[in-house]
Amino acid sequence: MALRTLDSLGSLAGKRVVVRCDLNVPLRDGVITDDGRVRASLPTLNALINQGARLVVCSHLGRPDGEPNPEYSLEPVAQRLSELLGSPVAFARDTVGESAQEAVAALEDGGVAVIENLRFNPGETSKDAGERTEFAEQLATLGDALVSDGFGVVHRKQASVYELAEILPSAAGLLIATELDVLDRLTEKPERPYTVVLGGSKVSDKLGVISHLLPRVDRLLVGGGMLFTFLAAAGHKVGASLLEVDQLDIVKGYIDEARERGVELVLPTDVVVAASFSADADHVVTAADAIEETPFGASGLGLDIGPDTAAAFAEAIRGSRTVFWNGPMGVFELAPFAAGTKAVAQALTEVDGLSVVGGGDSAAAVRQLGFTDDQFGHISTGGGASLEFLEGKKLPGLEVLGWS
Repeated sequence: MALRTLDSLGSLAGKRVVVRCDLNVPLRDGVITDDGRVRASLPTLNALINQGARLVVCSHLGRPDGEPNPEYSLEPVAQRLSELLGSPVAFARDTVGESAQEAVAALEDGGVAVIENLRFNPGETSKDAGERTEFAEQLATLGDALVSDGFGVVHRKQASVYELAEILPSAAGLLIATELDVLDRLTEKPERPYTVVLGGSKVSDKLGVISHLLPRVDRLLVGGGMLFTFLAAAGHKVGASLLEVDQLDIVKGYIDEARERGVELVLPTDVVVAASFSADADHVVTAADAIEETPFGASGLGLDIGPDTAAAFAEAIRGSRTVFWNGPMGVFELAPFAAGTKAVAQALTEVDGLSVVGGGDSAAAVRQLGFTDDQFGHISTGGGASLEFLEGKKLPGLEVLGWS
């Protein structure tokens, strides 16, 4: 079955359309620190506004555990959306209660209302299908159709993502269609050389994607905290660096499989080792097989790839036609340990082909380090969803929209 797109819903002029976005943005003291996901929702919202639809925008934000919490209110998001759309956006202070009903009833053609954080209602994320359906039925009273455009949640069976799409006439928005097109290019006949760059803290988070992509890629570059499990699997001591001992045998298997398949598995040759997890900690660059020979001994913490590794990674990336990157190379939030991540990001901007930043911390890193979205082929809005797709898993929020 093919994914149902906006065209399948026919004319939406004058109709109330519930738009399930992913507006789960980072907030600090009530201020949005990265509005990338809000901006990513604009093409679909503008397409519906131009049709004369009446938009009921909904999303989750954070983990409020099923009850109202001002810390996770979507009000700052509604304000930012109003600025980006250049027109007023109403804000309802509940999800399906009196405020939401009034805000929706007041909508005119082309108008937009944002309802409060879906996860303020326990039915949104309940493990009980009946409870999710009950909440979805309440949400359904707000609209005549559903446009699902929150790619970051399509791997979750949640009321607004799954059950609501069964109740209302439903279709995918432009963002989901774009994400799927890019991910399809990464898995079906990618242009070669094809390089995957994986980082982040835990190798256990990436086991599925490594297993699924090893038969498909030409190079696999490993950085971030997960690199130390790879180094340990290769027989090196890693000091007090992050290490998943229970994954060593699996990682050894991946190293062997890469060799057998002719995949170039590139591990760091040097790393930045610090005395402690702090921006002002003493730190040195050392060979990857000599971490415990630094002045910090067995207490040294590896917090970034070294400059030689960064240069080698950048060269491999620039020489590729397809690159997928997920996970920072180091603790980019601390300036002394951001160089590796910045080097990888810069190299991705120079790829002659498709360069994909795989959402999550990687997307946050490139923006924090001064890059703009248009410097890359694509920045995914769904880290977890992207990885599960690349693992070959079925995503319920897509299957309910006809994707198979």
